[in-house]
Amino acid sequence: MNPRAIFPYAFIVVVAVAIDQWVKRLVENGMGLHEKIDLLPFLALFHAHNNGIAFSLLAGVGDVGLMLVALAVIAGVLALAARKTHGQIFARAGFALVVGGAIGNLIDRATLGYVIDYILFHTPVWSFAIFNLADAFITIGAGLVLLQEFVDWRRGRGAREPEPPSGR
Repeated sequence: MNPRAIFPYAFIVVVAVAIDQWVKRLVENGMGLHEKIDLLPFLALFHAHNNGIAFSLLAGVGDVGLMLVALAVIAGVLALAARKTHGQIFARAGFALVVGGAIGNLIDRATLGYVIDYILFHTPVWSFAIFNLADAFITIGAGLVLLQEFVDWRRGRGAREPEPPSGR
């Protein structure tokens, strides 16, 4: 693959990791653990440590196991990204965001033993799981990959010739 073709996506990965790590350091150094700062009636910063993966799943697996899972996910996503064609920009950008988010959380796990979470959507009677920008990048990236699949499906469907009427 042409290195020039990879550059924009590598740039997305680097920027996603840099922003994620910068914000996490601000939260870790500027807020006490479990401190909450309301930003909007439904949005707050809430400093938390996650010992598992998304929604604290697999918290009992341990750091090494979770790092191996993250590395396997990154390798799998890179393998999928390599199969995409030059014109599949949404998918490639999506894979880059997924990889950037996974690397951001992997850095936390490798250096701290936990992942720093801080975004809390809530109402007075309900709250969503606390997450971070890396998680948001992963989710947005997955959405872009699905969008690409939908666009490709629609293009393929629209390009087909209509089927002839049945002989009845």
